[in-house]
Amino acid sequence: MGALDGKVAIVSGAGQGLGRAHALTLAAEGASVVVNDVAGAQPVVDEITAAGGRAVASSASVSDWKATKELVDQAVDTYGDLHALVNNAGILRDKMSFSMDEAEWDAVIDVHLKGHFCLSHHAAVLWREQAKGGASTPRRIINTTSEAGLFGSAGQANYASAKGGIITLTWVLARELGKYGVTVNVIAPRARTQMTDNMSFFAPPADGGFDRYDPFHVSKAVAWLATDSTGDINGQVFIVIGGDVHLVRPFDIANTIHRDGGWTVEELIAARAELFGDRPTGPPMTGVAS
Repeated sequence: MGALDGKVAIVSGAGQGLGRAHALTLAAEGASVVVNDVAGAQPVVDEITAAGGRAVASSASVSDWKATKELVDQAVDTYGDLHALVNNAGILRDKMSFSMDEAEWDAVIDVHLKGHFCLSHHAAVLWREQAKGGASTPRRIINTTSEAGLFGSAGQANYASAKGGIITLTWVLARELGKYGVTVNVIAPRARTQMTDNMSFFAPPADGGFDRYDPFHVSKAVAWLATDSTGDINGQVFIVIGGDVHLVRPFDIANTIHRDGGWTVEELIAARAELFGDRPTGPPMTGVAS
């Protein structure tokens, strides 16, 4: 018996890397999986079915409004329902901001941020109608952000902005859909994928020891968030690296200065030390050790 027996899931960007690991892991836990990837999902479907699981392929573009509606319909038409949506599809077009062109900006925002919204919208329409009809089955959306979206990264204005937007989108959807039995959470994975496999940092250990950056470690957290056991976990942000699951507490107020009647510019200049103290005055840095 698997933790997701009887569940139906869509995984976008599942033809390789993290998406492939997510699809294989959900299927191994008993879910029927719609494997979505514009570059070719069938090999992953073949892996799942060869292992005794259930899966079908989809080549829909996640940024295509009509195609994503058809993708949600495909899950329901094939397996009778939809219980979990894993938004994972993404691309990179890295450039410094002064070198990036409009097409490079638009392409990344389109796939990451619009892609997350398109699929989430159509799933939400389905689940809201089901809830209004009396259905009470738990539903799950697991989104994919990045540490770049949490902390910013030079050379990735498009990617980091999209990933930051996905965090905010997660909070909006969590607030809107919670009353319909839908939880929406987001994971920032650090793993070896097609986006990182050219970096020696992510290479498997030469001594055959624990492979911290194996994407399947992240997929176990995704599968956990897809289970019925996580109904009270909503709108949360996680960084997942190997055996570490970090719960992120975003946007705390670090300090406050106050003056009755408001401030003048000169007074703010004088109060700088009171506001910042020994706190950094530059961009935020990750608190997660490598």
